Amino acid sequence: MSASRSFLTAARPLFRQQPLSSAWRARAGPQAMNANFRNGFKNGGRRWQSAAAGEQVSWFKRMWDSPVGLKTVHFWAPVMKWCLVIAGISDFARPVEKLSLTQNLALTATGIIWTRWCLIIKPKNYLLAAVNFFLGCVGLVQVSRIALHKPNPAIEEVKEKVEEVKA
Repeated sequence: MSASRSFLTAARPLFRQQPLSSAWRARAGPQAMNANFRNGFKNGGRRWQSAAAGEQVSWFKRMWDSPVGLKTVHFWAPVMKWCLVIAGISDFARPVEKLSLTQNLALTATGIIWTRWCLIIKPKNYLLAAVNFFLGCVGLVQVSRIALHKPNPAIEEVKEKVEEVKA
């Protein structure tokens, strides 16, 4: 089936509507068709805007009725999860010896895994994806701080041998 044939088959119900039929055109004439076009087919035909399109809906009303709005867990879970991000950022000032590698690895993994998950679920929750992304970043920074601080035995041996050679 050609593309034009499938398009016309799909559009067939449009061509059978009352205002577009040849009998209606013959009865009404071009002046009536132009008037209806200018008036937006108010007395019949297809309307392209909803009746509520002219109304201005407040931001609060849209957020309240949204599938990820104020009355859902999709909004409040990310808001509360920002506390973990803030706690991780405040740990930047802590000495590396007091940081837990397992805890920060868990935060990093949680942030990375759940960021991807937030973009797959329906409805997509960009607020939760953002907080998880930053949680993963904070965890990654802390893990890298811990990894750079912990002495590697092989490096220590090389340093000792270098000192012996110098002496």
